[in-house]
Amino acid sequence: MDTIKGYHAHIYFDPDEYAVAESLCRAADERFNLKMGRLHSQPVGPHPRGSCQLAFSAGRFGELIPWLLVNRNSLTVMVHGLTGDDIRDHTEYVFWLGNQETLDLDKL
Repeated sequence: MDTIKGYHAHIYFDPDEYAVAESLCRAADERFNLKMGRLHSQPVGPHPRGSCQLAFSAGRFGELIPWLLVNRNSLTVMVHGLTGDDIRDHTEYVFWLGNQETLDLDKL
């Protein structure tokens, strides 16, 4: 297996969940001092719905993931490792908090 250099957590939301997603992402950014991406109201890249990316180091995994699990407010969160192999990162090195969604892997 390749070495996991860090992680992305993608918070998925529908238009009516924008404020909840924004609040969650900003709270995570403040609490864990991670790299918060833009909130995309429409699908972007392989992601099927609106989303926001949280980028964090492997050392933060044990703190952030339990916090997201408890604080996600029923939002779906896709978490994947960063190995440099985008396809495997989004298919093999991935797990879901909430319902699994179908990614558009052709966009990777």
